[in-house]
Amino acid sequence: MSRIPSKAEILDWISANPTHTSKRDIAKAFGIKGADRIDLKRILKELEAEGHLQKRKKTYRDPDQLPPVTVLQVKAPNEDGDLYGRPLEWHGEGVEPIILILPKASDPALGEGDKILAKLQAVPDQDHNYEARLIRRIGTSAKRVLGIFRAGSEGGRIVPIDKAASTEWTVAPDAAKDARDGELVEAEQAGPKGRLGLPRARIVERLGDPAAPKAVSLIAIHQHGIPDRFPDKVVAEADAAKPMGLKGREDLRELPLVTIDPADARDHDDACFAHADDDPRNPGGHVIWVAIADVAAYVRPGSALDREARKRGNSSYFPDRVVPMLPDRLSGDLCSLHEGVPRACLAVRMQVDAEGHKIGHKFVRGLMRSVASLNYAEVQDAQDGSPNDKTAPLLENVIKPLFAAYKALTKARAAREPLDLDLPERKIVLDDDGHVTSVAFRDRLDAHKLIEEFMILANVSAAETLIQKRSPLLFRVHEEPAPEKLEALRETARAAGLNLAKGQVLQTRHLNALLNHAAGTDDAELINISTLRSMQQAYYNPENFGHFGLALRNYAHFTSPIRRYADLIVHRSLISAHGWGNDGLSAEEIERLEETANHISDTERRSMIAERDTTDRYLASYLSERVGNEFEGRISGIARFGAFVKLDETGADGLVPVRSIGREFFHFDPQAGTLTGSDTGLTLAIGQRVTVRLTQAAPVTGGLELELLALENAPMPTGGGQRGRRSPAGRTVKRKAAKSKHKAAKVKRKVERKRPK
Repeated sequence: MSRIPSKAEILDWISANPTHTSKRDIAKAFGIKGADRIDLKRILKELEAEGHLQKRKKTYRDPDQLPPVTVLQVKAPNEDGDLYGRPLEWHGEGVEPIILILPKASDPALGEGDKILAKLQAVPDQDHNYEARLIRRIGTSAKRVLGIFRAGSEGGRIVPIDKAASTEWTVAPDAAKDARDGELVEAEQAGPKGRLGLPRARIVERLGDPAAPKAVSLIAIHQHGIPDRFPDKVVAEADAAKPMGLKGREDLRELPLVTIDPADARDHDDACFAHADDDPRNPGGHVIWVAIADVAAYVRPGSALDREARKRGNSSYFPDRVVPMLPDRLSGDLCSLHEGVPRACLAVRMQVDAEGHKIGHKFVRGLMRSVASLNYAEVQDAQDGSPNDKTAPLLENVIKPLFAAYKALTKARAAREPLDLDLPERKIVLDDDGHVTSVAFRDRLDAHKLIEEFMILANVSAAETLIQKRSPLLFRVHEEPAPEKLEALRETARAAGLNLAKGQVLQTRHLNALLNHAAGTDDAELINISTLRSMQQAYYNPENFGHFGLALRNYAHFTSPIRRYADLIVHRSLISAHGWGNDGLSAEEIERLEETANHISDTERRSMIAERDTTDRYLASYLSERVGNEFEGRISGIARFGAFVKLDETGADGLVPVRSIGREFFHFDPQAGTLTGSDTGLTLAIGQRVTVRLTQAAPVTGGLELELLALENAPMPTGGGQRGRRSPAGRTVKRKAAKSKHKAAKVKRKVERKRPK
């Protein structure tokens, strides 16, 4: 008869041999054979009932211990940049163990929500319980949804706020987290489809009333995963920062540098000054100074501030708030070039000749003091002869020399011919409670263009210096249009009676010629929109591929390190290249420069989409009180499910569903970008003038639904779908009934409120 081990001996053996825990393994270890296995089975059952063991299929393990190989869900990096994992199968009664993930250099980059299969090693003497090594990545986190909770008798449903989403989610009573009907919630998928064919969800956060005026940007922030709370360690690091002194810097405090920003700006990261060049070798030339806040002096590589800034990539701007890249102690104080206060800066002195061509430049690390914080409108008014009390003393020695230097730069710009699109920018004005009071188009003043040209020149200087010094950096890249998009633009131009020549290397001057020929015609807006859509999206890259839109060979972002991480990289590279201190670009940063470029290009796109969605929701809220009103506009996009119309008054985009345009079938031609009625021959195309009626406005999703009333000033035909009906061109379009019926049956008759690509 075999000796039956005690319960303590069995538990000790399982703890020491976590990979051999089947009943067969245990029996073999203790030499238990034959009928004695019955007694072993009884003891294992008792241990399971007592909670010491948990049976998983045919093995036993300690429920308060994790198996050596397990599935983890990656958490967000902590303030030190370390990655931790959450075990997806934790059944213990104690506190969930802390698992530190130790990635190897060859492992793929892991992000929050990734699911991985990992090998664990217990480390009881550390501040964590296990260390994990990646075996393989097996998936991502449960899908998340932001929506409106609708309570029901058995839990409820979530109606997504995403315009492109049409599927609702069911929520069980125990997964509702006490959410109220109509409340904005964030939820994650809780399992496969239920009996109603809808995915199941559990609510993870309640976000309050979606109709609250200032919830609009909050929706976009959560929907797009923009970090909007700084970790305590980051805030503490920022709060501990002190103003910089003159040590190791050039004293620029006597230069009458000024900041020029929007009237509502809360931070000032760039200042400028210009004067006539007194060098006799440069007759009629100018000297332009551009000084930028020295953010690198406060945000050191590898610090908590640096990790958080890189994670965010950039600041995000909404009508009611800013989600900054850096805490307010830096962005609104120490790194903001406030009037009359000494501030650390990186500055560039640039010489330009009488024709605006840069003939030399030099960078310095300095200490400056702004003589005035001005806004665009008052600077423009002063230049136009109406100075106020603040600008009058600065008019002769500061403002006029700025405009004189700008006038020279416009000559060089005209010779270079960067892309010159005429696309007005919308401005949404809110009252103190967050309600939209007006929607207008921003003025485009010479004061705006002046600062723009100065910043471009400084960015070029930074790129050229770092290239010359062979220092790593991130370039701002904008490649020429793809051939297929260029051909689509040619087709649009040809349809408007204009020409974009083929068989030549495309330059911006060719596109400008097209825009100039369209200027002042009914097709001007169409050509501007079509040209914009033909463009590639700009991005960051350690390699220099030039900037097509600006018609520049060397270009980097240097002028906004408060709100763009790319600029901070350029500042650090300049510091290293000039030997200005130990806070330059680190070896680790250089090694992962490409990874950083990809990441911040992604965060930039994320912010652009979130800002655009917020604008759409504010516009829908503003127009919701005008449902039933008529508006003038222009078709800005065509899709299979309808036509997008941009309204003249507000610039808002709305959808005319194809199902609402008569009773005929419309054929979608993706190449031509048209919808053509099979009975009437009625054709909808980008650029056509329309009159529409607003039939629906949904502030939560930002969707506008429109009814088409007139096309190119001609009323819409009534009674569509009649055989042999005459088209607007006068020809009779016969319809093959069976074929058209078959096509119509395949078309989904629902509104998909999403933008054309």
